Amino acid sequence: MPRGFEALGLVPEILQTIEELGYAEPTPIQELTIPLLLSGRDVIGQAQTGTGKTAAFALPSIQRLDGDGLQMLVLTPTRELAIQVAEAVYRYGRHLGIRVLPVYGGESYERQERRLARGVHVVVGTPGRTLDLIRKRTLRLGDVRFVVLDEADEMLKMGFIEDVESILAATDVDSRQTLMFSATFAEPLLKLAGRYMRNPQRISVEAEEVTGVNIDQHYYIVQEKDKLPALCRLLEIEDQQNTLIFARTRAGAAELAESLVERGYAAVAIHGDLAQNERERILRRYRDGSLRILVATDVVGRGVDIPDVTHVINYDIPQLAIEYVHRIGRTGRAGRSGKAMTLITPRQRGTLRQVEEYIQKPIHKAKLPTREAVLERRETHFMNRLLAEVDATTETDPVLEHLLTLGYPAEQIAAAVLKMLRTDERQHPLEEIDNAHEMKDRRDNRDSRNGNANGNGNGRRERSNGNDRRERDDRPARAARDRGDRGARNENAPDRRGRRNNSHETGMVRLWMDVGRSKGIRPNDVVYAVASSADIPGSAIGAIDIRQNETYLDVPEAHVDQVLRKLRQGRIRGQAMKLTRA
Repeated sequence: MPRGFEALGLVPEILQTIEELGYAEPTPIQELTIPLLLSGRDVIGQAQTGTGKTAAFALPSIQRLDGDGLQMLVLTPTRELAIQVAEAVYRYGRHLGIRVLPVYGGESYERQERRLARGVHVVVGTPGRTLDLIRKRTLRLGDVRFVVLDEADEMLKMGFIEDVESILAATDVDSRQTLMFSATFAEPLLKLAGRYMRNPQRISVEAEEVTGVNIDQHYYIVQEKDKLPALCRLLEIEDQQNTLIFARTRAGAAELAESLVERGYAAVAIHGDLAQNERERILRRYRDGSLRILVATDVVGRGVDIPDVTHVINYDIPQLAIEYVHRIGRTGRAGRSGKAMTLITPRQRGTLRQVEEYIQKPIHKAKLPTREAVLERRETHFMNRLLAEVDATTETDPVLEHLLTLGYPAEQIAAAVLKMLRTDERQHPLEEIDNAHEMKDRRDNRDSRNGNANGNGNGRRERSNGNDRRERDDRPARAARDRGDRGARNENAPDRRGRRNNSHETGMVRLWMDVGRSKGIRPNDVVYAVASSADIPGSAIGAIDIRQNETYLDVPEAHVDQVLRKLRQGRIRGQAMKLTRA
């Protein structure tokens, strides 16, 4: 057991878990935070993502849990993070018998309420669903002793601070210990801490690099329909040993792994729907080298020890920049070099720019390998395998001797054997791929020329302020509030029979909800309900117009069927609602 963790005052059961997880020495945020939390102090922790904040607050908190009943609440800005933190808390408390429940939108209320009724020690939830369960009186926080606000700055950006205050008000301020962790602290967060925390100890850890210096980062622009063929080209051309491919959703990870297997690539999916023992079995195969390609959701982005990852591929670019950091942090460890590659569609350039701003370094644009390069790589790979086999062969096979006695020339036998050996190559289709990056560059240049011709020198930027607004803003709740305010000011516009039924933005479809301001619906409620239930980026949602008893929203045409399927008889803020085309 590393002496660093022993010196922090952790009990043997947790030290055993730390050793089993393969953790080495505590990180700076863990070294500073754990003793303070064990002593009962409120703590404000400021550190960049990827520095071990989850273990910093989870290890000492679960050590101090006693008896049964809900004693700890963790609030996170997204359901993906809620799932990840719940998984981590479960792992850390496995030898203490800790029961954990993640609660978030898009899942059945009844299922979560049954779990709460059976009894849990820790709830990890998003603010919206947590507040709904409190109002339904199925989540009672009277005995909660520990409250953690994780990634508090993201909750502020997404418009959840009012919900967070309502949740904190439902706990006992005199008996709870409050912990707030964030990469940055804006003035509203400090005011929140002043109202709801008791003489907090503030600690700050500066990270030298948000992403590892040994990670070579590139992105590729492709059309959505070409993402799978593009991924296959990268798998063939790269000298990859252990590769992690990240998909946004559990269903997407399973489907992608199945598609890769159909194309002849040995891949397995790992995600939150799998049982814990199945995930551990897959990870053991990956660690021992019997499995080379792992398709994952963000469940393995944090807290899971997977050594020697050579390549991380973002098949789906993450919705939050911090998730990009967690994902690519699986490679380039212990002084080794690693590669991180991201596939984006032309409309996702804005999301990529936000990632670059967050990590404070450029991600370099690259071109996909050509068909010729892939074919040449296959030829070289096959020749190397063949020569190695020839060098290792010292005995004549009885089948070869028999064929020679039948009068077949050696050259003909060799040609037949080579043809048989190369049959596996036909399992790897090699489709044509549109040069999306070249088309995008041509559009950019054309827009720039048009702008100069108009005398403003900024034609594309002015055009972008309208249709491409969502690409530049990954803070959907704030943008939604702005759009909602604009919608409220235009309430006297034509009714449902008028032109407002149709989106003014190309590629967007207008939908209609039968709930509005009279039910307390706010723009960020709409964004959260649609994005979390339909598994689409919140930044993809367009204009939102909330009226007294109805709401209009714009959704990209590519996502309409999925949104309607998931939310036709859905819920928003715990209330039933109907969603149809406007």
